[in-house]
Parts: sequence; C-alpha cells; structure tokens
Amino acid sequence: MIYWNSFSDFLAMGGYGLYVWGSFGVTALAMLIEPIVVARNRKATVARLKRQLRAESRSTEA
Repeated sequence: MIYWNSFSDFLAMGGYGLYVWGSFGVTALAMLIEPIVVARNRKATVARLKRQLRAESRSTEA
C-alpha cells in the first residue's frame, strides 16, 4: 500500500500526477459530453425521420 506524507505528495503521485489526473480529467469530460452528444443526435435523427415520413405520406396522397 502506498502512503503519502502530504496532500501535495498525493497529487504528485510519485511524479506521475499529471498523467494520472489528466487521465481522470479526460475520462470525466468524455463521460459528461457523451450523453449530450447522443441526445442531440437522437433528436436530429427523430426530426429527420419525421420529415421523411411527412414527405412520403405527401407523395402517396398526390
């Protein structure tokens, strides 16, 4: 088990702190952005499918 003498030692992670905390940051950012992107893409896809359905129903009525 690793023990740190201070909080700054903990953050430094034995010289690998930038890599460790950077990895955590990138992962957290990806986990926050992914649901937003999925929701936007879903909304755009549903809107496009509705437009296509309206266009197809108009062409069959005429």
